Amino acid sequence: MTHAPLLAATHRIGVFDSGVGGLTVLAALRRRQPDAELLYAADSAYAPYGERDAAYVRDRSERVTRFLLAQGAQMIVVACNTATALAIAPLRRLWPHTPFVGIEPAIKPALAAAVPGAPPVAVLATPGTLASAKFRALIDAHDPTGRLLLQPCPGLAEAIETRGPHDARTSALVHRLCAPLRAAGCTTVVLGCTHYPLAALEIRAALGATGAAAVLLDPAQAVAEQTARLASRLPAADNASLATLRAWSNGPPALLQRIAHACELGPLDIQALPADAPPRAVIA
Repeated sequence: MTHAPLLAATHRIGVFDSGVGGLTVLAALRRRQPDAELLYAADSAYAPYGERDAAYVRDRSERVTRFLLAQGAQMIVVACNTATALAIAPLRRLWPHTPFVGIEPAIKPALAAAVPGAPPVAVLATPGTLASAKFRALIDAHDPTGRLLLQPCPGLAEAIETRGPHDARTSALVHRLCAPLRAAGCTTVVLGCTHYPLAALEIRAALGATGAAAVLLDPAQAVAEQTARLASRLPAADNASLATLRAWSNGPPALLQRIAHACELGPLDIQALPADAPPRAVIA
């Protein structure tokens, strides 16, 4: 992929996720705003957010947001479905003058395109996202008659984060989690976690006969469009540098680098995200 020539950054946008999944959103942001300076924080040592309680997710989201703002971010993209569901409202209250953009499963467009009598629209999401009040409100607004097949995916974001999306054990987990979707013949799948597009090939394979032609809905582009709209209202960034991408992680950088390459972001200059508490244990 050829990127636009580097220009003086017009805006400085902070982006965070519990780990590598937000790189799928970061890639969409870079395509949409090649003249923005993007600051990405991967909170990998504290992943996954999707299986933590609300207080945990809010605390981590506040700490990472505070770090990105200290680096000069003018707005924040919460590139994590669980953090959006559980933490974006408190973040907006803490920083009322900072624009925040969240991400949520693409349920509305999926249902709008659904054909009567077709198999149900499936939603793959973390337990934390599915249990959140924000997600339930989304369901109540757009699916009062129960046309969705909601599939919790415990352990999947963590497997992608720690083992990689194409590891045999990750593939086996995807196959097991997608068993209800195969049985229902689902042809439309909403990817309710930013990690899941990284395992798109595995999800298609796990769907069986319908997989090759299945529609996998990833809201990254919609997030990029909303971010661009809000960024256009911001003043030019102070101390504008060449438009670039800066990244921090408190986990091993190798996987982040590998996923960045797969997302066509090129090599990243990854710095250590300051650790402010012992990380929780992750799977081997």
